[in-house]
This record gives sequence, structure tokens and C-alpha cells, in this order.
Amino acid sequence: MTTHRQALLLMVIAPALWSIAGVLTRQLDAARGFEVTFWRSLFSALFVAAAMCWQQGWRQSVATLRGVGGAGVVSGLMWCTMFVAFMIALTMTTVANTLIVMSVSPLLTALLAWIVLKQAIPGRTWLAIVAAFVGICWMFVNSLGGVDGNHLAGMLIACAVPVAAAVNLIAIKRAGHGVDLIPAVFLGSVFSACLMLPFAWPLQASLHDIGILAILGFFQLGFPCMLMVRAARSLTAPEVSLLALLEVLLGPLWAWLGAGEVPAPETLVGGGVVVAALVLNEVAAMRSARLARGALQPRS
Repeated sequence: MTTHRQALLLMVIAPALWSIAGVLTRQLDAARGFEVTFWRSLFSALFVAAAMCWQQGWRQSVATLRGVGGAGVVSGLMWCTMFVAFMIALTMTTVANTLIVMSVSPLLTALLAWIVLKQAIPGRTWLAIVAAFVGICWMFVNSLGGVDGNHLAGMLIACAVPVAAAVNLIAIKRAGHGVDLIPAVFLGSVFSACLMLPFAWPLQASLHDIGILAILGFFQLGFPCMLMVRAARSLTAPEVSLLALLEVLLGPLWAWLGAGEVPAPETLVGGGVVVAALVLNEVAAMRSARLARGALQPRS
């Protein structure tokens, strides 16, 4: 059983690895769009399958895969949606635009947790939801005047990522500890690779590209997604989603330092509003938890 502290560490490592996607994608020579998604998903499936067989043996891995049930299939479909939409969005717009759109995921997760899991949402979270909505609207409205249609299309495609991420987290939490949903990462990778192959054919990636895409599949996708599933067993769905925002903070930084991709002003302003709303909400939550613990301690 993963402790809360260990789960927090896993949820720092996972988004830190996710955040390298943009800068590595910008180093590709020939692979683009659908082909990038195909290779990354294929290598992710190979990594997760190898990890499962190493941990459990291939017979037990097959049994575990068969036992994921409906929750595993739903989770796999959501992983597939995230894998496809994220990479296609990166090929159409900037890393910053893609990640800032994704930053609304914690708020969607909180809403679904309230509706599906019946978790109460405090007033501060509702305020954060409103603030984040304003930030996203600012980013989109101001982008209309200074960004071409290709960038806007990429940002709209990126919207599928936070929706799928929220649904995925709720599916994982509803499944509980009795179902191992790491195989769902494998299913999502397989679904994504199979879906993209017809659109990616004929394949044009060079050996240089395949090396980069292997790194993306192994260490930017398969491994951190497995870490997230493990961490979700000991954290609430909103906690996982909030910690995942580290990707939003680091991704544009690596793209700026490694690929010279400077974020647009409207992206910085709108994204700053979103991230500030989420951070303030988390700080308020920690303060409330400390006050609650203090109230429960016996007075001498």
C-alpha cells in the first residue's frame, strides 16, 4: 500500500516527466501529427506490457488485464483520448497554449467528484472554478485577434484532454483498491496506436525520430502514467489533478529553454489567472486542514 507521502512524491515525478513532451517533440525531423502519436503510443504500450510482465509474469499480467472490467475499459478510452488529443494539439499550437488549456482539469475533476462521488466542494473551490473559467475565456478571446486558425484549432483539440483526464480520475477512484488499473494505461496506448496507424501511414519517421519517440513512449508517457495510477490509490481525485499542474508550469519552461518557443502574452495572462486560482485554492485547503487538526487536539 502506497503511503500518502509516497503518493505525493509519485505525483511530483509523473508531471515532471510529462512536461518534457513539448521540447522533445520540437526536436523531431520528419515525424508529424498522427505518426508522432502512433509511435509514442506504441512505445508506451511496449513499456507498460514489459513492466507488467516483469512485475507479475506474463500469465498473471494477462489475468490482470482481463480483470480490469468496465472501469478499466473506460479508463483506457480516456487515456487514448488524452494521448491522441495532446499530441495532435502540440503539432498545431504552442506547448504553452496546450498546457494552459489542460490546466482546467483540476476544476473539472472537482465538479465530477461532487456529482459522481458525492464529495462536497467548499466555497473556495467554486471561486477557483469561476476564476479559472475567466482565465480560459481571456486566453481564447484575446487569441482570436492574434493567433491563426491552426493555433485555435489546436487549442480546441486540447480541450479534450482535461475532460478525459477528469473522467479518467473518477473512473480510477470509483474502481477502488480492488482493481488494478495500470493495465488501463496499456489499453489506452494500444487503442491510440491502432487508431492513429491508418492516418499515419505511410510512416516517415527517421531513426533519429524513432529514438526520440521511444523516449517519449517509455519515460514521458508509459512510466509516469503508471506512477499516477499508483498514486491515485492514496490521494483524492482533486489532489491528483492539482499536483498534475506541475506539468503546466514546467512544460512551457522546457519549450522556451530547449526550443526557443516564447509563450504569447495572452497565454501568460490567462494561464496565470488559472494557475493562481488553483494554487490559492490549494493553499486555502491546507490552511483549513491545519485549523481542523488544531480544533481536534485536546486542550490542557
